[in-house]
Amino acid sequence: MNTSEENGELARPVLARLGEIFGDQLLTDTAERWAYGYDNSRQQALPQAVCLAHTHEQVLDLVRVCLQHRLPLVPRGRGTGTTGAVVPAAGGIVLSLEQMTGTLEIDAQNRLAVVSPGVSNEELQRAAARHGFFWPPDPTSAAVCTIGGNLAYNSAGPRAVKYGTPRENTLALRAVTGAGETLRTGTRTTKGVVGYDLTRLLIGSEGTLAIITEATLKLTPLAAAKRTLQASYRSIEAAAEAVSALMAQALTPSTLEFMDGQAIDTVRDYADLGLPDSARALLMIEVDGSADSIEADARRVAEVAHNDGCLGVELANDAAEIERLWRARKALSPALRNIAPKKINEDVAVPVSRLPELITGLETLSRRHAIPIVNFGHAGNGNIHVNLLLDPDDPAQAAAAESCLSEVFSLVLELEGTLSGEHGVGRVKRDFVARELSPVALRLMQGIKQQFDPHNILNPGVGFPLPAPLP
Repeated sequence: MNTSEENGELARPVLARLGEIFGDQLLTDTAERWAYGYDNSRQQALPQAVCLAHTHEQVLDLVRVCLQHRLPLVPRGRGTGTTGAVVPAAGGIVLSLEQMTGTLEIDAQNRLAVVSPGVSNEELQRAAARHGFFWPPDPTSAAVCTIGGNLAYNSAGPRAVKYGTPRENTLALRAVTGAGETLRTGTRTTKGVVGYDLTRLLIGSEGTLAIITEATLKLTPLAAAKRTLQASYRSIEAAAEAVSALMAQALTPSTLEFMDGQAIDTVRDYADLGLPDSARALLMIEVDGSADSIEADARRVAEVAHNDGCLGVELANDAAEIERLWRARKALSPALRNIAPKKINEDVAVPVSRLPELITGLETLSRRHAIPIVNFGHAGNGNIHVNLLLDPDDPAQAAAAESCLSEVFSLVLELEGTLSGEHGVGRVKRDFVARELSPVALRLMQGIKQQFDPHNILNPGVGFPLPAPLP
């Protein structure tokens, strides 16, 4: 059934029903709709309407309307993703969950939190900290990104090296499937083996199977003490070897971040880093634990990090020194945006032991295609953000970048890695997915999609090419 008029607007009966459900939280003005037509990728599209949900029941009613009229439905938080997963390329309706913030409960006795999807990561962290806990996932955009978005992408951040991703730190979900049914998954206990693990299935599914309306999250006690270290190296190979050595020891850092020489050079123009001119790679390391053992742990980490290619390891002694050591890493993303606002940002991951090969290979590709590549990221997971600095409006650079990116993905898969560590697939990586997943895996995933969303209304075209929707 086609309910769209020729000018792309929704038919009056559909608009009337949406108005009944959402009242003045239904946006139909063109300017208002454009505000929900893009994310942090370079893609954008105009939705036919935007609905701002506040309750689970509104989400359920909306899915049923979209089912009835076969309308595409794109759920989103605050649009901080980088893969185009919330861009309504097929038109239809955007469902914004950013105002769905009614629940934020901390259950200290059971070490869990119950949270609405629109609550920001930072709001959850503040609430948990008042009880002596934290939720391990901490993406760079924590101040604004929503819990629903964190779960939809399985976004993790630096602490995942020790504490895991949202998949390891989520106990249960409430959601609405693409079939218009309410689904509850998981338990409030840390043990439970009844049935298939639908909770972990939904996390990272990018809104293609169901829309999360509430999450029960596992909290972790805040460490009593933490120390911050910075290690600089004369080569990226030396830094990568240090990462492998650090991850091979018994003591796991709570954070292990990496910057290559291009990244250091980029930031030098914007901040005084206090690094020697010969520094071609940088590691930011944090360790946490008990107050009694933290100093010995920090010294041990410093010893392991100090290999033949190390220029020095500095240990922060107070808050001012911690801020100074983190200055380079925090200044990097804004600097890159200023230099190349339309850069390509990929977040590949390889086994930690293969990091030296990855970084060396990326340098080779940069020279071969004459495209600057800046590498940084969560080295403790082998999760590196590969930034191709280019002007996509230049046809020659755009063609070179397309070829270079294809070779980047081939390199990653040769090293037994994955095309995405935490940003997801969305639309920008969709056409490369078949390189990593086998035909059997793709067929099974398409079957799962069919069970959850039989008419392909939820985020059609996201994640991997989908079969045509049923009539």
